[in-house]
Amino acid sequence: MTVDEDGLRGGASAEDAARDTSSQRVLFSYLTVDAADDYLAIMRLFTGTLLTDLSAEEVAKQLAERELPLDPDTVESRCRQLVEWGNLVRSVRETRVPTVAAYHRSRSRYQVSKLGGRLHREAEEILRAVDGAREVARELLARIVESLNQILVQVGQINRPIDGEALAGAVTGVFNDHHMFTESVTDFYAYLASVLTRYDLAGEEYVQFKALLLDYVDLISADVNRNAPEILERLRALLRLIDRVLENLPAVPGLDGELFVVERLPGRTRSEWEQLAVWYGAGDARSGPDQLRAAARQALGQLITNARRMLTASGTGLSRRADLLKLAGWFHRADSDTAHRLYDAAFGCYPARHLLIGPEEPDVSAGPGMSWWDSPPVHVPVSLRERGDRAARGRSSRVPDPGADAQRLLERARRQSEVRQAAAAELLAAGSLHRSRLSPAARDLLLDKLSVLFAAVSAGGTVVDHRDTDLGLLLRATLTKGRATVVAGDDGTVTIDDLTLVALPLGATDRGTGLAAIA
Repeated sequence: MTVDEDGLRGGASAEDAARDTSSQRVLFSYLTVDAADDYLAIMRLFTGTLLTDLSAEEVAKQLAERELPLDPDTVESRCRQLVEWGNLVRSVRETRVPTVAAYHRSRSRYQVSKLGGRLHREAEEILRAVDGAREVARELLARIVESLNQILVQVGQINRPIDGEALAGAVTGVFNDHHMFTESVTDFYAYLASVLTRYDLAGEEYVQFKALLLDYVDLISADVNRNAPEILERLRALLRLIDRVLENLPAVPGLDGELFVVERLPGRTRSEWEQLAVWYGAGDARSGPDQLRAAARQALGQLITNARRMLTASGTGLSRRADLLKLAGWFHRADSDTAHRLYDAAFGCYPARHLLIGPEEPDVSAGPGMSWWDSPPVHVPVSLRERGDRAARGRSSRVPDPGADAQRLLERARRQSEVRQAAAAELLAAGSLHRSRLSPAARDLLLDKLSVLFAAVSAGGTVVDHRDTDLGLLLRATLTKGRATVVAGDDGTVTIDDLTLVALPLGATDRGTGLAAIA
């Protein structure tokens, strides 16, 4: 659903497409930087009145009055950045100040640049816009016809003097009115497209939107069908007199030389008139009115599609009207309790129930303690999800791949072994574990070995060794009444009373020093 809005712009030439626009693109920078609110407030001050000339001190004072306190140094920095981007320009003006410090603060004055002011006005218009349907300026089509009649009256009679100012006003009015009409109608159909693509459009919202579409689109189409042929007829007549029109349009006084580049108003070149005529159907390309009619047909077609979707069952394509009427009859004949049970059954409002199904391939990692939030999802058949039918149907389960499971288990075992090796190396590096600081993994490994050491000490041993050949670790516990081993960690402290713990490599044998080898 598109409307060609480039009839006035006429398709950029190859020279325009190759032109460097980096200096224009940088003008948009202040809208997206972190301090965008500050820049917007400053630009509002400079664009509030014609040719506002302010210093950083004056800007800071006016911002404070608008409840946006910024110190003058910050405002000065923001203004300099806007000058660098091209949104502001420096304005040299003689200043009279009482002190040197005041002179330094007020010596730099700024005013908005031409492109900076134009960009900010467009940005403010976008910020004020609402996300809704925009009224189409359809009444401008009749005004375009009147303006074209005025131009033809001016240039149609050779012996009649031409009022250049009146001619220029009519020419500018034609192009401005056409631009506003195409802009408003493009926004309107863009809004229609955004609403028609919604799958939640139903109920009262659908009824209101249908009325808007059927009535307003028909009104727009009627105005276009009535005025577009008249505009095209007058444009064709005017193209035969276009040289006389262009010759009598007044030039910009004093700026006709080669030293200044003047951006003329629309309608001052033959190509712009030719492009305008093509938009209304003078060329072989698809005209603007044809595009509007096609967009209206597409919108109505999508509206009918949405209506059909609302009347069909999800995924079946069959009408549910008979089922809904039957359900309404049941509600009408039911008492209060039966109606509540019927509502729960029809719309699934009963409490949550376990469906007694699980994953096709049980995952050993998903144990009873795993949260349903972290566990893998379970595929629920459509028949069970929508109709509560537990009969087996659909595709069969795929054959499990034991090789993938074995590879996954081996990888998990390898990672666990690496973690335990690192924990054992940390214990060996600590040596005497009293007042040592261990990581959670090393602390867990130590606690895992303590049960065996406690059992051996309880059996009457004074010095007990526990060997782990896989880790190359020997853990020695010496019974020391009244002395404890304290091990610190990030998540707490472990205190082991009446035992002294030492971690040794498996080659140590000397029980007294903790360095002797043990066979």
